[in-house]
Amino acid sequence: MKTTTLKPLGRGLLALAVALATQSSQAASDAEQIIQSNCLACHTQEGDQQWSRISHQRKTPEGWLMTIARMQVMHGLKISDEDRRTVVKYLADRQGLAPSETEGARYALERRLNTPEAFDSQMFTETCARCHSGARVLLQRRPASEWEHLVHFHLGQWPTTEFQALARDRDWLDLTLNKMVPELAESLPMDSRAWAQWQQQAVAPVQGDWTLAGHMPGKGAFHARMSVTPTEGEDQYALMLTGQYADGSELKGKGQAVVYTGYEWRANLEIDGQVMRQVFALKDGQLSGRMFLRDKDEVGADVVAARDAKGASSILAVQPAYIKAGTEAEITIVGTGLSGLPVLGTGVDVVEVISESPDLIRVRARAASNASGVMTPSVGVTEGGRFAIYDRIADVKVVPEFAVARIGGNGSSTPRVEARFEAEAWAAGPDGKDGTADDYRVGMMPATWSVAPFDDVAEADRDVHFTGRMNASTGVFTPAAAGPNPERRMMTNNAGNLKVQASVQDGAETHSAEGQMIVTVQRWNNPPIP
Repeated sequence: MKTTTLKPLGRGLLALAVALATQSSQAASDAEQIIQSNCLACHTQEGDQQWSRISHQRKTPEGWLMTIARMQVMHGLKISDEDRRTVVKYLADRQGLAPSETEGARYALERRLNTPEAFDSQMFTETCARCHSGARVLLQRRPASEWEHLVHFHLGQWPTTEFQALARDRDWLDLTLNKMVPELAESLPMDSRAWAQWQQQAVAPVQGDWTLAGHMPGKGAFHARMSVTPTEGEDQYALMLTGQYADGSELKGKGQAVVYTGYEWRANLEIDGQVMRQVFALKDGQLSGRMFLRDKDEVGADVVAARDAKGASSILAVQPAYIKAGTEAEITIVGTGLSGLPVLGTGVDVVEVISESPDLIRVRARAASNASGVMTPSVGVTEGGRFAIYDRIADVKVVPEFAVARIGGNGSSTPRVEARFEAEAWAAGPDGKDGTADDYRVGMMPATWSVAPFDDVAEADRDVHFTGRMNASTGVFTPAAAGPNPERRMMTNNAGNLKVQASVQDGAETHSAEGQMIVTVQRWNNPPIP
């Protein structure tokens, strides 16, 4: 019986392996033919599947997309959208980045627009990160000769580069070629151990059912189930997603996904009538990253997901991730393969299990009046997530502390770019003193929001009146319309400089916090990597 059971399974797996190998080979052949037919007018053949310039760079899928788009815009390349997708897939798989090589720069891929950048190299900051994000550079790899080509390209394409700020006060070209290029070649090399090792890794499976947990500023926490089904294309999948926000509203959609380089998950889904994009990284059977509106990427959610796998279990999130000492609350544990007794931590009793399934457990919990601290919850033998117990709020922070919103609309070609804020509560640690290193994060809490002039100039220019409106309950700021405003001094536009104010109520105490928001003009060029 054992033999007869394994034979069909073995044949099926062999057939699947052969089909995938054939599919992959065909896709590579198609991409190479497209390159041969479209790129050799400018690039030269250097060997079997080797071309000048093209074969001497490694980039993310977005990086390769930007390269081909630049060839179209600047050099008149004619290529169909389908052929462009084929070439991007081929180059990202063959000349991509290892997971460790994207760490610290994924905020650009995930469109985290308000991420402040800071780099150890002052020269890198002043040479590369003065015009675009430093992440755009960090997400590519080249040998020294190619970094040198890039310098010459910048100077040839933008001749005023040497006369701009942080360039005209120094011998820019000499410094860039003789100091910046060697630095880049050493820190971001074409050949690396990480990439060589990653190419030997087995590709993790993605088909099957996944559990997602996320948090969207202005909306709150959510959980969902996502089915992933292979389609005909290489590393391409059909998606079905169903879930719910913490406020009870439904989350439902479907779409398609592509996996590049064995771990770079990119998907487009239509959810509740809006197209959303997923930019995730696959690691150790989990996906993590951001899901955002395709045409309004400031509106998005942090997401972590785990795939159902036999014998595996995980806790992805606890929603909400805190409880106040001496109170009761309904708590949801989101994960996969959940089985056993739910435990939230010392000092917290689970008084009722409201509902339970392998991916979702709802409980009513009661925290002791003297409980406090950060706990690691568990379900049976599975531990994970984070759960905070606090007796009082010691401090509140506005997140992000600094943000940019952009005017738009009003007949212009670019829409308004909102700014979204949350109030992050902190509690005093074991020392009982506020504002010390022992303080611990509680989580995002409801707040009342407002804006005020940031300085005397903003007050004189009536920035609060002209720049837009803050939603007092959600923390979402919607900027005003684009274009000159006859009501403003000198008929200027609706830009401005504002304080962002949050007020959080904790019993009889009110805690306040401030951030800053610049409301500025449209960004006309918005590439995949800013």
